[in-house]
Amino acid sequence: MHNLVLSPIDPEVLIRKISDQVTENILKAIRSERGPEEEQEKLLTVQEAAEFLNLKVPTIYSKVSRGELPVMKRSKRLYFSRNELMGYLKKGARKSNFAIQDEAENFLKNKAKS
Repeated sequence: MHNLVLSPIDPEVLIRKISDQVTENILKAIRSERGPEEEQEKLLTVQEAAEFLNLKVPTIYSKVSRGELPVMKRSKRLYFSRNELMGYLKKGARKSNFAIQDEAENFLKNKAKS
């Protein structure tokens, strides 16, 4: 059995603590309900895209002018989808020697079956 110690607490302090906890729980529920996909779909400005890609702003503009980066333009402003920038980064990913060897073995196994 637990020993319970009750101490006097100001009702306003109690109400504020309960309110803070309820607000925190609601915010947690909303964040988890949205999920990471929704959060990643946020549109980025040129400066935010530069930070995300770890590039300088002039480099972003030159890559956009060469058609290397996926971009959306509205009037004079450029916007970038976080998901599309992530895809751009993933296109530059190189496979490890192990992954290449594994693909080759799977290809040869499938070729031998047919």
